[in-house]
Amino acid sequence: MASSPARSATARARRWPVAASAGCVLLIALLALAAAEPPLATPVAPAGGSASAGATRAPHPTIYRTPAAAPRVATGERDHQGQPVTIACSTCHAVRPANPANRGSGDLDLFHQGLLVQHGSNACLSCHNPGDYDRLRLADGSAVEFTEVMTLCAQCHGPQWRDYQRGAHGGMAGFWDQQRGGRVRNTCTSCHDPHAPKYRGAIPMPPPKDRFVAPGAGHE
Repeated sequence: MASSPARSATARARRWPVAASAGCVLLIALLALAAAEPPLATPVAPAGGSASAGATRAPHPTIYRTPAAAPRVATGERDHQGQPVTIACSTCHAVRPANPANRGSGDLDLFHQGLLVQHGSNACLSCHNPGDYDRLRLADGSAVEFTEVMTLCAQCHGPQWRDYQRGAHGGMAGFWDQQRGGRVRNTCTSCHDPHAPKYRGAIPMPPPKDRFVAPGAGHE
């Protein structure tokens, strides 16, 4: 027997509160899950470097040991408060034109006598900016701050830069899993002398003796 229009309307009216309640419960559950998810952080990149293509869930930051500013030269003098007096590189370099032929301290007659320079076939102006010695210069001629030195190094040291981006070069302290904590990473000049970046050779030491394995290696 067909139901009357009044009964159908009553049944629909009874179903509406149930459906609305279920919808509210589902919405609350979704909001709770969203709140429980860690925030989506933009990948942290070193100064001048490029972040990875996709965002990664890393609630704790990566801190890079970048130079604080352009270096300054000690004068050997002290001010009235007893503090060392330093000057900017451009203070002296502005008094004479740059010589693009200079490749080491042996070519210099005024500044930086005795400076060790062993960096391939690079000249001083391969990295230093002749228009502003308080900044560096990229291969395309554009200026870059000393704080972005890794951008400069990465132009020639591509394999090392690739390994650095993957965590296999440069050293770090902290957590691999940035859900647990942050990390601190070195920059190129944290470990390498920019004028002579190659590490000196070293003879490896013998391994430590295990007194539980090696005979006669116990305490005397």
